[in-house]
Amino acid sequence: MEELIERFAAYLSVERNVSRHTVVSYLRDLRQFNSFLAERGYGQREGRVEAALVEDKHIKAFLGHLFKQCRKVTIARKISSLKSFFRYLEKQGTLAVNPAELLGTPRLEKYLPTVLTVEETTELIGAVSGSDADVARERAMIELLYSSGLRVGELVSLNCGDIDRERGIVRVMGKGGRERLVPVGQAALDAVRRYLDERDDAGRDEKAPLFLTKRGKRIYPKAVQRSLRRFAAGSGIAKRPTPHSLRHTFATHLLNAGVDLRAIQEMLGHASVSTTQRYTTVGIDKLMKVYDSTHPRARKDKGE
Repeated sequence: MEELIERFAAYLSVERNVSRHTVVSYLRDLRQFNSFLAERGYGQREGRVEAALVEDKHIKAFLGHLFKQCRKVTIARKISSLKSFFRYLEKQGTLAVNPAELLGTPRLEKYLPTVLTVEETTELIGAVSGSDADVARERAMIELLYSSGLRVGELVSLNCGDIDRERGIVRVMGKGGRERLVPVGQAALDAVRRYLDERDDAGRDEKAPLFLTKRGKRIYPKAVQRSLRRFAAGSGIAKRPTPHSLRHTFATHLLNAGVDLRAIQEMLGHASVSTTQRYTTVGIDKLMKVYDSTHPRARKDKGE
């Protein structure tokens, strides 16, 4: 089973050109499933888990185990990983029957992302103070996340040559290997410039990673998350945003300012506008609060 999982990962990376983040997620889900089977003694021959011996009841037992500890959105992703894996094995001729073929997806909870107000965003960025290279890097990362709505994986994958400071554009490699150009605000460009000025190489090599750790290696997503968490705690705002919250905030602020949904879709790199439409829900919530607080007949407690 482990060997098949590795082959599947190579297939996703090489033939399907799936993003590294997605491949890592699939690997994690499938290895968790493999460990579950090994611990329970399911689908085994001579002490080893064999894909051909995995049955739908084993998968259902795994999902039942997950329901005790995971959110539905997490379970839905794991189901997607399993279905993709077993579909691949079926197409390769490794399996005659796909045990995950009839798996359904749980109805997901309605989820509204954490979105900062303009004032909260200003307070958060203002909390990143100091003059050393680390602070300059963290300020530049947060400014860029909010300025261009990047995913954290896209942010850490940027190279020095991906930002055109003259035109105010960043070249981003998004999901599925799709490249897009996104505008960058002047505040973010200034923060990036100050950070590069602090670096020994000053970002002269266009192929070098844009954001580096203290050891000179490309920074990783969890380091960005930790930095944001630390500055949010010191900013005085009640919310605890994640890097993805800044992406949601970017989209919501543009939408509230009247930017066309299709333009926001392009900047976010969504393949479908239906994905972008989640931000209209946030806008509607804001409108409902205004309506409820101002319209004479919005609520019954205001009188008939």
